[in-house]
Amino acid sequence: MSGPGYGLVDDSGTSDRSGLLGAVDMFDERVDALFETFRGRPSIDAAAKVVTAVGDHGWIWTGVALWRGRRSGPKRRAAIRALGVAGVSSTIVNTGIKQVVGRERPDRTDLRISNAGVPVREPKTSSFPSGHTLAAFCAATVLSRPGDRAGNALLYTAAGLVGVSRIHLRAHHASDVIGGVVIGTALGLTVRRFRSARS
Repeated sequence: MSGPGYGLVDDSGTSDRSGLLGAVDMFDERVDALFETFRGRPSIDAAAKVVTAVGDHGWIWTGVALWRGRRSGPKRRAAIRALGVAGVSSTIVNTGIKQVVGRERPDRTDLRISNAGVPVREPKTSSFPSGHTLAAFCAATVLSRPGDRAGNALLYTAAGLVGVSRIHLRAHHASDVIGGVVIGTALGLTVRRFRSARS
């Protein structure tokens, strides 16, 4: 693998865009081109940085768990346990997949992002999947409640914004974020079933 995504390089040094991985690369480039229209606008750039920052290390989900468990009793303990399990499991799964896939991050040399807003941590790990997005959807799935449409909508909207911010800042390819959504949601459902089986 080389270049910004999964495109393989042949003996002549030309990127091979055939097959599934080539299609993924082309999809990512088209999505990135759509986001390029909004980059360089201070208000949008600042918002993306804030969303990414509060998604970093699960700060936003810690706040949600505290809000969910604002009243003492079983619901508080359940919310805290859910967040803890989601945080540990998402970190383990994310780290393991990143080490196996080893995908390169998007090229940010020509990235047009204004200096407005909070500073954003420079990504160092493998690109796939998006760890921020995986953790966000895992937490949203674990913290959601049956029948709470408004609360659940807010949870998944926040998780979606985290993923969008990662594409906007070119910290991830679009397919990395989609992978994070799928893996994070599946992991969250697994955690929920495990908790239900034990209760």
